[in-house]
Amino acid sequence: MDSIFLMNNLWIVVAAILVLFMQGGFILLEAGSTRMKNAGHIAGKTIFTMGLGSLVFWAVGYGFIYGEGNSLIGLSNFFYGDYTTMGEGLAASVDFFFQLAFALISLTIAFGGFAERAKLSAYVVFGILFSALVYPVVAHWIWGGGWLADHGKQDFAGSTVVHLTGAMAALAATIVLKPRIGKFNKDGSSNDLAGHNQVYTALGVLILWIGWFGFNAGSTFGVDGVFFGFVALNTQLAAAAGAVASMFIVWAVSGKADIPTTLNGALAGLVAITASCAFVEPWAAVIIGLIGGLIVYASMKIFDKARIDDPIFALSVHGTAGVWGTISTGFFATPELAEMNTGMAGLVYGGGFHQLGVQILGVVSCGIYAFVVSFIILKVMKAVMGNLRVTEEEEIIGLDLSEHGSYGYPENMPQHTRNTSA
Repeated sequence: MDSIFLMNNLWIVVAAILVLFMQGGFILLEAGSTRMKNAGHIAGKTIFTMGLGSLVFWAVGYGFIYGEGNSLIGLSNFFYGDYTTMGEGLAASVDFFFQLAFALISLTIAFGGFAERAKLSAYVVFGILFSALVYPVVAHWIWGGGWLADHGKQDFAGSTVVHLTGAMAALAATIVLKPRIGKFNKDGSSNDLAGHNQVYTALGVLILWIGWFGFNAGSTFGVDGVFFGFVALNTQLAAAAGAVASMFIVWAVSGKADIPTTLNGALAGLVAITASCAFVEPWAAVIIGLIGGLIVYASMKIFDKARIDDPIFALSVHGTAGVWGTISTGFFATPELAEMNTGMAGLVYGGGFHQLGVQILGVVSCGIYAFVVSFIILKVMKAVMGNLRVTEEEEIIGLDLSEHGSYGYPENMPQHTRNTSA
């Protein structure tokens, strides 16, 4: 067993840990972006659903993605337990651990559409079904040797597989659950239900930004050579461009350098470069991130006008930016990098419209599948379980108390009494 093999495996375990630590970023981002009365709920349900999603991925998710099957789904490797297989670059168990971390990120994004109004039981049931029936199918189509992989779909680290899939599930949830109390007025105007802690939100974004190097650079699956450093460079430049672009656009339009918009711009740059980080030159990474930062601002406004209540902006950050990031490789993929990653060059480099068409096909097919299946799951859940949303009274007092029996900030919240006797 040579040293490169050991170093590759060590790097991917570290990268997987970075991706898992991104959940800490999501806790701070989501808690800070929502109201104080729901902060403990958001933190607690994230940890619980990480556990739930891990078990489902172990039981069936990995098999549906990478098992032997057909162009639509894998059909083997269920209840994964391979600790002996050593491939050319990675031990099988290391690859499993890395892929698990990605699946959990997509699930967390999907839950953005549940924020501040869904019962904990809705998280439980949807978490199981999303982790078994939604994410693995899309991942198989692109990463598991499915039909989009056969067409040469480029999605290096998951702008489509992870981010768009989670965002489309979040969209289905926002539609089924309907807006939070007080978000929209009868005349169609919206109210700003501001998050309670911008420092938490900023720290959450910083943690996500750092964890993203595990996400993107880890997807090189090794340290032999210098390519993982190149991917990290593209990731940094796109995030930087997204943050700067979003700050300047909101400043120019509103006269104020809005902090949440700037933070969302950084995330949009990261989401956008996730598909293309291994296919484009640094100058293109800057453009991709810059456009991501601009469109996330426009998208936030459009969804608000459409009366779609998206408390943590999952639809704009992960959905709209995920679409742009996926399509961007069809424009900017260089011939050399595309060939290295078994793809075709983009339009800017004379590659024609083929790769761009494949990218659009992937966005449309995966987006429709994730939305439709998630919507059906939620509708069936509602028919079987009853209302997936907490009562009006419970929503007003907050999910910390109504779902968990105590506030995340007990000293700062009004006291409510509950009968907890049997």
